[in-house]
Amino acid sequence: MCGRYTRYLPWSEIHRLYRLTAPADVGRNDAPRYNIAPTDEVPFITSADDGNHKVRSGRWWLVPFWAKEMPKAPMFNARIETVDTTPAFRDAFKSKRCLVPADGFYEWTISPADRGKDPWHIFMPGHAPFSFAGLWAYNNALDITSCTIITEPAGEPMRQLHDRQPQILDPAYYDAWLNAETPASDLKDVLSHDIDGQLQFNRVGREVNSAAINKQPNDHSGLVGPSIRYERRNQTSTPRIRYAGWRPAPRLRARWLQQGRRLGLRQAEAGAALVLL
Repeated sequence: MCGRYTRYLPWSEIHRLYRLTAPADVGRNDAPRYNIAPTDEVPFITSADDGNHKVRSGRWWLVPFWAKEMPKAPMFNARIETVDTTPAFRDAFKSKRCLVPADGFYEWTISPADRGKDPWHIFMPGHAPFSFAGLWAYNNALDITSCTIITEPAGEPMRQLHDRQPQILDPAYYDAWLNAETPASDLKDVLSHDIDGQLQFNRVGREVNSAAINKQPNDHSGLVGPSIRYERRNQTSTPRIRYAGWRPAPRLRARWLQQGRRLGLRQAEAGAALVLL
């Protein structure tokens, strides 16, 4: 699934992914976001009338065009397995597809030490921007524009953290995904061209677990600071653990080693490396 994501890079870097032509779209100056949560207002990309791309904004929680009230069921993700048949998503899948700009997202694992939820910030090499494949809708009765992010079964390396992952589309297939004339029968093949295998991730502090603190958005740059870094290696390499710059207290070191070995045993099968900073 994808229940929290980041978009902190300057818009000047993000918009290069798309063919934006309207001055207002190219010259946006969006504030950096480090903890975007469902129901937040977010920008997303659709096809423009001239064949280029345009930016829209909407609520990250799809409201189908036919809904008479705000959906109470979670609508921020759409499963690829049923997106073309689920009533809430199937119309948007046929004609209102979008791309959601991002530069990272979060997932959680359960700590073996205290059974708490440990967050991981997940990103592309070099923290490059990317696009989630998504759907959007406009509900005239409620006057709400909204969107959702498509998810799929997790592959390597994401399955080390969770059994699902957001669908990060290969830029070569952006136009095929956005084009309303792409046959519905071809769309799942388009979605098969993802770049999720390039993902890397850092352990970050548990502060990110809360989307708001004292009714104020919990959204600042300190949320993405790394504590553990994971990098995919080749298929024959084995896990390794090292410390860089300082050595933690013995109790913390033992906890990290325990967690590292737990993940490392699983990651060895995928030919990965775990680096504890």
